[in-house]
Amino acid sequence: MEGNETSITQFILLGFPLSPQMQMLLFALFSLFYTFTLLGNGTILGLICLDSRLHTPMYFFLSQLAIVDIAYACNTVPQMLVNLVDPDKPISFAGCMTQTFLFLTFAHTECLLLVVMSYDRYVAICNPLRYSAIMSWRVCITLVVTSWILGVLLALVHLILLLPLPFCGSQKVNHFFCEIIAVLKLTCADTHINELMVLAGAVSVLVGPFSSIVVSYVHILCAILKIQSGHGCQKAFSTCSSHLCVVGLFYGTAIVTYIGPQHGNSKEQKKYLLLFHSLFNPMLNPLIYSLRNNEVKSALKRVLIKESAS
Repeated sequence: MEGNETSITQFILLGFPLSPQMQMLLFALFSLFYTFTLLGNGTILGLICLDSRLHTPMYFFLSQLAIVDIAYACNTVPQMLVNLVDPDKPISFAGCMTQTFLFLTFAHTECLLLVVMSYDRYVAICNPLRYSAIMSWRVCITLVVTSWILGVLLALVHLILLLPLPFCGSQKVNHFFCEIIAVLKLTCADTHINELMVLAGAVSVLVGPFSSIVVSYVHILCAILKIQSGHGCQKAFSTCSSHLCVVGLFYGTAIVTYIGPQHGNSKEQKKYLLLFHSLFNPMLNPLIYSLRNNEVKSALKRVLIKESAS
């Protein structure tokens, strides 16, 4: 048994079992989407850094979301593209464990950042007169740093439980990246505790935060309906609806993937859900915020005018 355990030094990611022609088509499409993800989120980051009018808590949190989305895509997509070109290209054991850890870190952090963003909108709309006092820069930085630290610590728990397990079975991971459930299926030990921790972690960072977001938006909706000014009501609804779209996309796919049934014919469907979660979500987030947010569009116009004038 010991010899078998030490022999597994790399894994093969099965990705998508399609014809070579379809894989090359996917390579072209995913490369394009990956480029859009980096450009879109990079543009959001650049605008927030360059335009002083966007130096507010709301856009500070949005910049952190853009960083997470870039990191999300950079962690999973390059390896997926490599495997579409060369399906037999292995990933090292260390590389696989690192990818698992980073994916969990970014997933947990994004969950917590979306809660922070909903709290920011709640304070801005329900307590506008006290907004500056409540959402001070010290509070904002503390909330962001706490989200990142908790994201790392929660991922570290899964990694600590995963590393001691013996991998003496197949080297083929039935996924397009080293997703933790797919990796656990390759061990030759009891993974009941690991799977329980994945479920417990998913419930704690998905169901709890999502419930708090729903409660926040019930209060926000009541406050918006009381706004007398049509312009003020439209502005409040615009910023909140953008955030709600992002929350719906992120939490919807994550809850179905990790809290839904883990057995049956849905395994392949969940693989495609995670593809949407890790590739399309990060690409769509900047589009949702830029297309539905007048301040972001105005900042982009100002930067473009400034560049053309210079």
